[in-house]
Amino acid sequence: MRTRTITALAAIVVLALTGCAAEDTGADSDPAPKAPAASQTSDTKQDTATATEDAPAAEEKTETASLPDVVGQDLQAAQDEAQAAGFYALDDQDASGQNRLQVLDRNWTVCKQEPAAGTHPTDTPVVLYAVKDTETC
Repeated sequence: MRTRTITALAAIVVLALTGCAAEDTGADSDPAPKAPAASQTSDTKQDTATATEDAPAAEEKTETASLPDVVGQDLQAAQDEAQAAGFYALDDQDASGQNRLQVLDRNWTVCKQEPAAGTHPTDTPVVLYAVKDTETC
């Protein structure tokens, strides 16, 4: 639940900043960009080539970490442990199939997690399937 709220707030901030950037262009700017001079064109091509060569290096820097096995824990503790391990793309789902929202995470028990415990990129989405404490998995 907290993850959804944080995600929603982050989206609002991004939209607000994007709107501000659009306003900065202003009406007094030149609507039609001019063609670059010959010297600028060769520099631009060189910059594009350099950026293309650097792109694979950025992909290789994906950080990995060990995702803990949180099955059997209360949902709040499971989320805390996953975040402590470096996984922040968390989603919680009702394992009963009733699509209930987990309002108070401490009252839910994790039945299943995807992906399973092990080493994964830290940007991997982690889904925790849980039921209310009074229910069985």
